[in-house]
Amino acid sequence: MDVKTRVIEILAEQAVLDPSDVREDMTLEELGIDSMGLVESIFAIEETFDISVPFNANEPGESEFDISSVAKIIEGVKHLREQQAS
Repeated sequence: MDVKTRVIEILAEQAVLDPSDVREDMTLEELGIDSMGLVESIFAIEETFDISVPFNANEPGESEFDISSVAKIIEGVKHLREQQAS
């Protein structure tokens, strides 16, 4: 399973949506994911991909990990996996 599909599944599960209802241009707010849901999503992403997301739940705007849209989260996960592989 590819990164994009799995990240969308994780976010869809958190938002209680069908993965087909999640678009890459959507924000977490549009998905209805609150700050607690975001933290749970980050944990699920870390566990699924065996990566460590540089995310500060107390200061999400200061994070190196861009959570502004589904596409940015997918991009961030791919980048972390590439870094880990090298």
